[in-house]
Amino acid sequence: MSDSISIALRFALYVDLMLLFGVALFGLYSLKGRERLTGAVLPFRPMLAGTAVLGVMLSVVSMVMMASAMSGESDFAELRPHIEMMLFETNVGLAWVVRIVALVVAGFAVMLRAPGFSLWITAFAGGVALSSLAWNGHGAMDEGSRRFWHFTVDILHLLTAGAWLGALMAFALMARINALHTEARIRLLARAVNRFEVMGAVIVVVITVTGVVNYLFIVGPKLDEVFLSTYGVLLFIKVVLFAGMLVLAALNRFHLGPFLEQSLGNGRYQVAANALRRSVLVEWLAAVVIVGLVAWLGTLSPEMDVSIGNEASDDRPSSQWTG
Repeated sequence: MSDSISIALRFALYVDLMLLFGVALFGLYSLKGRERLTGAVLPFRPMLAGTAVLGVMLSVVSMVMMASAMSGESDFAELRPHIEMMLFETNVGLAWVVRIVALVVAGFAVMLRAPGFSLWITAFAGGVALSSLAWNGHGAMDEGSRRFWHFTVDILHLLTAGAWLGALMAFALMARINALHTEARIRLLARAVNRFEVMGAVIVVVITVTGVVNYLFIVGPKLDEVFLSTYGVLLFIKVVLFAGMLVLAALNRFHLGPFLEQSLGNGRYQVAANALRRSVLVEWLAAVVIVGLVAWLGTLSPEMDVSIGNEASDDRPSSQWTG
């Protein structure tokens, strides 16, 4: 599998499963009663069913291409035994099977007539599917207790990132121009922003802590050599974008959210809603770029990158010999 295709597949799968989990979870803590019905506030059924189906398709393509890359076979008849071996004899294959089952459960749960129960099942199944991606990361290279704790950190990082991405997508949909046609919808958006306050704080803390711990698991307590590598450059960009998202999240929480509530009294709620929508869209784009960087980082080994760089520098003649 070429690196570019591998990264693209990982990126699409990350975004898809994060939205499946995050949007369903958003419906549980931000909406209530009939607001959870598909179409009342958000198009839950088509969105969640679509992400579940797309997740299955992306997972199948990813497994086929992974087996092809490892075996060197391209014909499906010759590739089939290699796929079966990966599915039934490797931890990655077991995680893949769990993911497919979870996505099927999520797809059927979306069709239930009880919206609250449907979202609970979908969020749980989506969380399981999203967690399975940890077995495609750096934690799979560890052993013993270190492997357990690395997987735990990876899963927490994935789930909180999914909750954030899903919330941003939900806010972007709720803040659409054609969705804010009444004062009641403005009030609903303002209430959802307020309800996200506690969840958003938890997300930021968990993502920050698990991000630091994950870095220590992969690289260790060192910075100098790593940030001279491709892995380090991508990680630095990711951190800068994450810091920018924190600034936008603070802006939404302490300025744009209160501004939206105040606007309900003076009738300027369209101006406040437009400002919030622009902020959320920028934050959403930053989050998507971060997910793309995560997909890329998952294909790199910082130790190998650094060692290659060191070998290349060792092979170059020193200045005292080149004059």
